[in-house]
Order: sequence, then structure tokens, then C-alpha cells
Amino acid sequence: MHLFPGVNIDMTAATADEVQLPELTEHGIALFVLRLDRIHPVISGNKWFKLFYHLEEALQSKAEGLLTFGGAYSNHIIAVACAAAGMGLKSRGIIRGERPGRLSHTLQEAMGYGMTFDFISRSAYKTKTSDHFSGYYVIPEGGSSPLGIQGSAEILNLVDKASFTHILCAIGTATMFRGIAGSALPGQQAVIGIPVLKGEESIGSMQLPNSELRMGYHFGGYAKKTPVLLDFMNRFYDATGIPTDFVYTGKLLFATLDLVKKGYFPRGSQLLVIHSGGLQGNRSLPAGTLHF
Repeated sequence: MHLFPGVNIDMTAATADEVQLPELTEHGIALFVLRLDRIHPVISGNKWFKLFYHLEEALQSKAEGLLTFGGAYSNHIIAVACAAAGMGLKSRGIIRGERPGRLSHTLQEAMGYGMTFDFISRSAYKTKTSDHFSGYYVIPEGGSSPLGIQGSAEILNLVDKASFTHILCAIGTATMFRGIAGSALPGQQAVIGIPVLKGEESIGSMQLPNSELRMGYHFGGYAKKTPVLLDFMNRFYDATGIPTDFVYTGKLLFATLDLVKKGYFPRGSQLLVIHSGGLQGNRSLPAGTLHF
């Protein structure tokens, strides 16, 4: 992947850091976290990979701006706004829900990058359309599309993927999951997806090469949290120095270590967990909730 002028992505920061924890030693498991959260302070984690080919198409089509969709706390919304600003493009967000009296910190920051908003009711959002925004290149919500999958397939190029027996990632739209499953080594490794929202059964029938889903780790639904999850995130950070978010990566790593404790992985397994960023979402929590 090449870089776009004005968007300073640092791929060298995406190292696979080994995690040392007693339960891993006890079960003979090696666990590495691919730190995609460090490649950019705003366009972090898997967002860059899901956006890359869309940004390329927008430039080739000479679009005057980027148009996309999301909620008030969307990592995708703020990533698109930041990318557009860096590339000298306008940006517009179709936001799910009525305009609040006070914008979320996510929307405030996106507005700082020049994004304008159209708030629509949740019922109207289900049938949203972009037909009346001429001149804008439309990016689907979350970057979920064949282009998003194509970009996500390049994530494993950052590591020696043959070194790992299992690759684990969180599942929201399943865009990254599909990309990674398609680029994993057939017959040599399993790609395990951890759904982070209710309605997991809707993706339970997803059959992809080399892949499987492990259910039951959504902690009440999308962006839901419990004291157990928040306590885990603090303890994991204290032990490893790796920050997680309560929407995606906290649930992912909780699930990974729970599966380790349950003996799910054979002794000698080499696990790669994809840190998909999204840390800005933690700012919606009361001050002092997390140690980081």
C-alpha cells in the first residue's frame, strides 16, 4: 500500500508484540498482538486498511469530497473526516439519530477536520440514500464493501503469517474478518472471529475458508460493557501496557484469554491477535474508569 500526501501512516509502528501472562505460560501458548492501533493517532487500526482502496477510487474519480455513514461515536466517521482533511477533500457524515444538544467528542473532533453532518432518525437511517449528494465519493458504513475486504486482506502482509497457527480478530461488519480469512494460509492456520454485537446468529452461518466464530463475548451487545469487561481491560493494560477499547479489542482479548484458560488452543499454539484500534471510543467513559 502506498501513502497519500497529507495522511501520515506509519506502518513500521505495526509490530507484533508478544504478551507475557501466567495463563499463557501454563497452557504453553504464545500470544502476539499486532499493534495496528499505533499506525496513526486518528486513522488507526483496521480503518486505514478498510479505507485505502476507497480513498484511491475517490482520487481517481476526482471527487470533491467523501460521504459516509455512522453513529455519534463511530471510529469510521472520524477516520474518514481526518483522511479527507489530509487529502484536501470535503467530508460529509450521515449520522444515525436526531441531532443531540451536545455533540459527542467523536463528532466534535470530526467537525474540527471539516466534516459537515446530516442527522437522520434511526428509522430513516435504515433506508438511507446518498443519491442527492453529487460530487461526493460514497464510502459505505464502516468501509464495508469488496474494497474494504480487499484492503483488509493486506493486514497479514505486515507479519510472517506462516509463524502463527491461529489469527483472532473482532467482528463488527465482518469486513476485516473476511479479508483476513481470505489471505490466511489454507490448511495451516485458523482465523477466529469474535462477534462483538448481539444478533450473532445473523453471522453464525458465515462460512469462510480457514475460519470459525466463537460466540458469547458481546457483553450485552454492540458498545455495551460490564464491570467485568472494564476490570479486565485495566488488568490487561497493567500487565502488558497494551490499551484496549470496550467496543472491540477489550472483548476480543477477553475472549482470547478465556479460550486459552478453557484449553481451546493446543499446547504450542502461536496466536496473533489483531488490535483494530478504536481507542478514541474510550473517551465516552467517565474519567478514571480506565487506567490508561
